[in-house]
Amino acid sequence: MLQQFRYSFIVTIVCVLIAAWWGWRSGGPVMAAEAILITLVLGVLEVSLSFDNAVVNAAVLQEMDAKWQRIFLTVGILIAVFGMRLVFPIVIVSVVTGLGWIDVSQMALTQPDEYARHLTASHIQIALFGGTFLLLVFLYFIFDAEREVHWVDGFERWAAKLGRQDGVAIFIALVMILLLQRFLPQAERLSAVISGIAGIILYVMVSSVDLLFEQDNEHHQAAAGQATRSGIAGFLYLEVLDASFSFDGVIGAFAITKDVIIIMVGLTIGAMFVRSLTVVMVQHGTLKQYRFLEHGAHYAIGVLALIMFASTTMHIPEVVTGLLGVAFIGAALRSSVVYNRAITSQH
Repeated sequence: MLQQFRYSFIVTIVCVLIAAWWGWRSGGPVMAAEAILITLVLGVLEVSLSFDNAVVNAAVLQEMDAKWQRIFLTVGILIAVFGMRLVFPIVIVSVVTGLGWIDVSQMALTQPDEYARHLTASHIQIALFGGTFLLLVFLYFIFDAEREVHWVDGFERWAAKLGRQDGVAIFIALVMILLLQRFLPQAERLSAVISGIAGIILYVMVSSVDLLFEQDNEHHQAAAGQATRSGIAGFLYLEVLDASFSFDGVIGAFAITKDVIIIMVGLTIGAMFVRSLTVVMVQHGTLKQYRFLEHGAHYAIGVLALIMFASTTMHIPEVVTGLLGVAFIGAALRSSVVYNRAITSQH
């Protein structure tokens, strides 16, 4: 199993060395030691916040062919690390301030407090966008009428019946967005609604991307198209899902440090270990061995979506988010173990 984590450990060593060098040039050995500590703390925080992400990644990834699995684990990690944890926050600040991305990049390096202020000022829009997407991930899971395995049996069977009604998940998401406006400042309400609706549109687009590759010609063409659709659709879905998780993590990291370089290397460590956990779960068939683990991850995602909504009106410590996610996954894992023992005892 350690073999799957070898690249994560290599990246960790490189990131720690970068943090040490960055801290040393800023203030000698004391700052170097502090930079290393903060980097490792951010890495652990990212893993704790994204463990449920790894479980859902594995559930989607195990349905993809080997080619798309490799693409996700190579190109996907570059997008996750550099795209969502470095470039995307810069793009957000650039849009908010009207400055060019080069100017914003210089601001991040030379005026980190100002950069953090602009990024934090966009928290409501980011939270509505990412929270709505994650809410739909949860709702479409529990509203799946074809799902045969139920963890919270009574609730999930009722939800599955409700899910037979077309559009019920989107209806609930829209209601949540509109209800939240009552608690937001007047100046933020329109942009918040637009951000939430953008999250819905993105989810629908990613879920429907396979329609772009439909083939109505010969049977073998359709079969080939199906394999391509599941690969492309799955890849885009996983990248957007990772982005939704990373939004809150990036902003939360500024509560620990304003140093963009340290945030970058710390979150990179976490992202690499999340990918390694995904690989382990796919290769070892973890989700098949523990039948309720995927359920626990989706419940954790649902809670994270609600926390992101609530964070628009109050501060919620990242440790609370991480502990709740771990609690749901831990409960699902325990239920899976109990189920496996019961099945074994019957035989």
